Amino acid sequence: MVAPGGKAETYPPAPSVGLPVNPLPLHVETQAAAPAEWSTGLCECFDDVGNCCITCWCPCITFGQVAEIVDRGSSSCGASGALYTLVAFVTGCPCIYSCFYRSRLRSHYSLPESPCPDFIVHCCCEGCALCQEYRELKNRGFDMNIGWHANVEKQTRGVTAPPLVGTGMVR
Repeated sequence: MVAPGGKAETYPPAPSVGLPVNPLPLHVETQAAAPAEWSTGLCECFDDVGNCCITCWCPCITFGQVAEIVDRGSSSCGASGALYTLVAFVTGCPCIYSCFYRSRLRSHYSLPESPCPDFIVHCCCEGCALCQEYRELKNRGFDMNIGWHANVEKQTRGVTAPPLVGTGMVR
């Protein structure tokens, strides 16, 4: 706003409501300097029997859950799972799509490309690869059943404490 005399008026920023509290760290980690290791092995599918069964019968669900977290919520579990199913139906080889998400997950957490290149891992053992990626994200603190946005909300809750309210006038 311009005041008489041509000078621009500036206003201080609006006060924030509540008391600042140290925020909880998000599980959005940047690349580490040194390569890390996978938290579980490729063939340890039975560490999470429930996920192993879901992946065995309907891998599109596990893929969708992994893809939503790796994409940081830019794609939904349902959309990613549907695309996975479409690629599997059209080509008979869903690994041509799913291996890219393994590469992105590895890159994000500085994980080694082991025991062999991502495409080979997914082509030879698609179910084991999906289960390992699921377990890796779960072990890094993600609740795989609620998706990216709910995980972020859950982790940032409590960043600002509610304002203190007086009890009123006391005699």
